[in-house]
Amino acid sequence: MGPVDTRVKVRVAAKVNLYLRLATRGDDGYHELSTVFHAVSLFDEVVAERRADDVIDVHTHGGQSDRVRDDATNLAVRAAVLLRAEHGQADQGVHLDITKTIPVAGGMAGGSADAAAALLACSVLGDLDTTPDDLHDLAAKIGSDVPFALLGGTAIGHGRGEQLVPVLTRGSYQWVLALAPRGLSTPQVFRQFDEQIARGEVEPMPQSGTEPPRELLNALAGGDAEGVAEHMHNDLQEAACQICPELRKTLEVGKRAGALVGIISGSGPTCAFLCASQTDARNVEAVLKILPQVHEVRRASGPVPGAQLVS
Repeated sequence: MGPVDTRVKVRVAAKVNLYLRLATRGDDGYHELSTVFHAVSLFDEVVAERRADDVIDVHTHGGQSDRVRDDATNLAVRAAVLLRAEHGQADQGVHLDITKTIPVAGGMAGGSADAAAALLACSVLGDLDTTPDDLHDLAAKIGSDVPFALLGGTAIGHGRGEQLVPVLTRGSYQWVLALAPRGLSTPQVFRQFDEQIARGEVEPMPQSGTEPPRELLNALAGGDAEGVAEHMHNDLQEAACQICPELRKTLEVGKRAGALVGIISGSGPTCAFLCASQTDARNVEAVLKILPQVHEVRRASGPVPGAQLVS
């Protein structure tokens, strides 16, 4: 694609955290983490179109779009503004059109995914001389999950999530995702986690960091879904369940229905169930659909690539 393009479409995937450990809150207000990101086949689409003026604006539609603000706080707009400031021209305006499928405030990095898609779409639209490293550095300035949304696949994340190492993953993993009727505030979940630490209820990750379990990485390399399930972990799960106790019931029901494991995705409230087969996934989906506390159920597979050009 070149400078004649007036419209660029990018598709970008949601994520689940197969493993997530967190240190205590640092002086900068952030928690150092150790995680294993895993991109799954639940996608948003972001279209970037040239404007005749210098305005950068956005329109969001699709699932749960009423929960997204179409203003300067939108992460996709922030991404486009940052890209223009560092690599573009001040008079380059763009309209962003976002079709949502990834749940909003669901712990699956939907906003971060849209930001990653906007970075890629606007860089191609403007025919900017940006490298993958350039986009990664910009992504890290926007949010902790944005760099992984660019990369996709499966990857270890350190720091705030921006330090990424791709992980060898064999096979395809079957997921059932139970979406809640309302989102959870990520800051609220982190505050709950901090209070748990203060009460001595959880043991945080050492400030020096830690590596994901070797058994988990070996299972991923071997395509061993049962091994992956055995070593999945999320430090934020109990905090999310304390805020929304009905999540415990969802996790219990999904496991009884045949899932290998159920885990809160990121800061929640989406419950992600890893299943041994598509047949098991269909069975789990059917059972979860009738739960009153579940708004919607989706089936997905992973890993899938990061942000990709569609047109």
